[in-house]
Amino acid sequence: MRENRTGGKDAYAMILEAIDVGVYKPGDRLVESELAERFGFSRTPIREALQRLETQALLERDGRSLIVASLDHNQLAELYIVRGELEGLAARLAARHATKEEVRVLRAMVQEDHDLLGDPQAMARANRRFHKQVHLASHNRYLVQQLDLVHRSMALMGTTSLAAEGRGEQALEEHANIIEAIAERDGDAASTRLRAHISAAFEARLRLDAQDFGG
Repeated sequence: MRENRTGGKDAYAMILEAIDVGVYKPGDRLVESELAERFGFSRTPIREALQRLETQALLERDGRSLIVASLDHNQLAELYIVRGELEGLAARLAARHATKEEVRVLRAMVQEDHDLLGDPQAMARANRRFHKQVHLASHNRYLVQQLDLVHRSMALMGTTSLAAEGRGEQALEEHANIIEAIAERDGDAASTRLRAHISAAFEARLRLDAQDFGG
């Protein structure tokens, strides 16, 4: 048995994280032996993890191989619709239930994230942390679980909308406005602002995709 070098994370979590941070991108082939070597597991837990990821539609078959799945235009639109509604609900509940400490943490995140402007991948990681904190501030475990599933699928987009010119600065301003609505206990405004934030992210992604087509 190969020694586990992953700090307690199981094979599923390690592969999922690698997809999430872009180590493996849509279309990349995942090979049991290579994954076992990279993450320090035997092939059995790797095989089980791959089967689980395939069941969740994060991996798909290409002949006999498993590759990281990709999203077509319709799937992307559907995902953003669901994300917008669920995130809007999370913001509404956060305005009702967030503690003063949670609001302070959110504000600190936005301040710190200004230092990451110009690095889209670092901004993307910070953006995920921010949204996760809003989800947790809703204090609704079932909503958090559903949003975890949605954000898991977001990893299949390969690139971040924060790579669009000016999107990083705009996103941080939107984050700050969402926090203020939460701090003021204005659920309607928090929900509206967060859904508008998701809509702006979707528009930025469509613009990036259009540029790719033009190339």
